[in-house]
Amino acid sequence: MMDEPLLDQEQQQHNPTFSSSLLLNLYVGHFLARWGARMWEFSVGLYMINVWPDSLLLAAAYGVVESSSTALFGPLIGHWVDNLSYIQVLRIWLLSQNLSFMVAGGAVVAILAYPNSISANYTSFISLVLLINISGAVGVLSTLGGTILIEREWVVVISEGQPPEVQTKMNSTIRRIDLTCKLFAPVVSGFIISFVSLTASAVTLALWNVLSVFLQYWLLMSVYKGIPILRQFSQRRVSKSSATEVDESTSTHHEQDESTSSKGNTIVERFINLPYISAWRLYFKQDVVLPGLSLALLYFTVLSFGTLMTAALEWQGIPAYVIGIARGISATVGIAATFLYPVLQSRMSTLRTGIWSIWSQWTCLLLCVASVLVKGKMVSAYMLMGGVALSRLGLWMFDLSVIQQMQDHVAESDRCVVGGAQSSLQSALDLMTYIMGIIISNPQEFWKLTMLSFVLVTIAAVLYSVHIYRVRKHLFHFDKILALVQWSVTSS
Repeated sequence: MMDEPLLDQEQQQHNPTFSSSLLLNLYVGHFLARWGARMWEFSVGLYMINVWPDSLLLAAAYGVVESSSTALFGPLIGHWVDNLSYIQVLRIWLLSQNLSFMVAGGAVVAILAYPNSISANYTSFISLVLLINISGAVGVLSTLGGTILIEREWVVVISEGQPPEVQTKMNSTIRRIDLTCKLFAPVVSGFIISFVSLTASAVTLALWNVLSVFLQYWLLMSVYKGIPILRQFSQRRVSKSSATEVDESTSTHHEQDESTSSKGNTIVERFINLPYISAWRLYFKQDVVLPGLSLALLYFTVLSFGTLMTAALEWQGIPAYVIGIARGISATVGIAATFLYPVLQSRMSTLRTGIWSIWSQWTCLLLCVASVLVKGKMVSAYMLMGGVALSRLGLWMFDLSVIQQMQDHVAESDRCVVGGAQSSLQSALDLMTYIMGIIISNPQEFWKLTMLSFVLVTIAAVLYSVHIYRVRKHLFHFDKILALVQWSVTSS
């Protein structure tokens, strides 16, 4: 009888203090936000290659603008999310993301409506291209803020006090939603482009962002209001931010009273303590910095159904709807990874799941390397798409493994800043991909980008293996492998 109160407390700790319908609202709201972003991500490469055929230049230039903006402002976005209340972040994120993609879609409609504008009115053409680039970049930065809020904050906060598998399940579900959008949004966009027109797809994109923003806001606000712990954490963040501002103000007044001889040191200290610099210092102090670097290196690649590979496949004569279907198959494999990951993680640990995942990705990408050696253009293209699609199983399990390691091993007060720095690093390496796309802009030389991407995946796998060895002092249980081999030989 004495144990009953303890059992009741444990059950209360492990039972959610909110309705499961609120989690459904969270997932649906996240789905609506990700759908618009994935539609734009797929379509923008096709818009650019059609505006300027026979060159990857415009597609690569857009990628440079998008990736450089995230690389430069990613840590600041994380700092911003960390210092505002959840309500403020939610409102700014949804308004700026949907408005940006609506403006970008309108600019695409305008540039496609006048196909000869590049020669007839060059100034208007450049202005529209710049508007597309800037709007797309703002939309992606807004999406980053929302991603940090949902993936790095709300998932961890909501699962606090629950069994560990709750967090794993939520991470997998959030990633599954993202990959589902990656599956169906390109298929829908591809069919609209192939069987209606490019202009119709741009109009659809703009309308989607206009109509869905209100539903997104209502769904996510219901989650915030219905889960008490989110309100508690939000209030604590605001209080912490106010206290920090007071400390910084006091420190500033103190520094102003210092003698002139110490001004040099003060300038250096101020530079080191700038939000952007301090974010990077904090990131590189983390125990999980090597897994983060490994994951970031995977973004320096054309071996994904991104802008450059989509444009290259379009140049090779692959229809837009086929590319959309191939990307959908790729996302389906990724969705399978979100089901497989919790199973492997529960049996092998988060750390070991990561090493098996990244090396399985490397193995599948050997098919892409083989596609370079094939002479037939169509056969090579289908081998390339097949290798990329198969590799998504390992990629997304590795992604989930690294995210969970960061959630588990990064302090609560540092999560948003470290998450922003991680996204910035990923975008910086993604930026390098587009810079290489500008340097090697001839679609006939796409094979060079393929080989460079494979080398970088190899480096990423080696780096993560080094991290595994540092933590566990070994990579594999060779004694167990040897015993398994001996058992196989004996039984045969």
